[in-house]
Amino acid sequence: MKIFGLTGWSGSGKTSLMVRLLPALTRRGLRVSTVKHAHKGFDIDHPGKDSHDHRLAGATEVLVSSPYRWALMHELRDEPEPALADLLPKLAPVDLLLIEGFKRDAHAKIEVWRSAVGKPLIARDDPSVVAVASDGAVPDCPVPVLDLDDAEAVAAFVVERCGLEGALAR
Repeated sequence: MKIFGLTGWSGSGKTSLMVRLLPALTRRGLRVSTVKHAHKGFDIDHPGKDSHDHRLAGATEVLVSSPYRWALMHELRDEPEPALADLLPKLAPVDLLLIEGFKRDAHAKIEVWRSAVGKPLIARDDPSVVAVASDGAVPDCPVPVLDLDDAEAVAAFVVERCGLEGALAR
């Protein structure tokens, strides 16, 4: 399974690029999964649902299944947040795993950068950033700059960088 990431500061457009990049990759016949890092707490469960009651009652893990999808919720309780490397084996194998966030991890990634956000370019100090996707010029950029609005070009870059051309021939 190839791993590639999108990183950038909050408000730069990582998720917007991700939701345009996914169809551009799946149209090529690739099986793609995603991992999204959330800095703040989040919940996919809601009060009043049986699964929520199971968690509140003390279950460490609750798996919810239907004819359309399944979800596994794991309560950390007082455990530390798992590292990305510890989460990856929990996923089914696919051609490409796209990771949003986890900016400090060493996997290859594209930085989503907009000058309007007012944050420094991560690519200058992070060798794992192999390209920058931006909506404008990126002064003194040490890596290739991709057009943030051209998901097809970004997809082509990811496919080439990950050596997935052979997966397209299946």
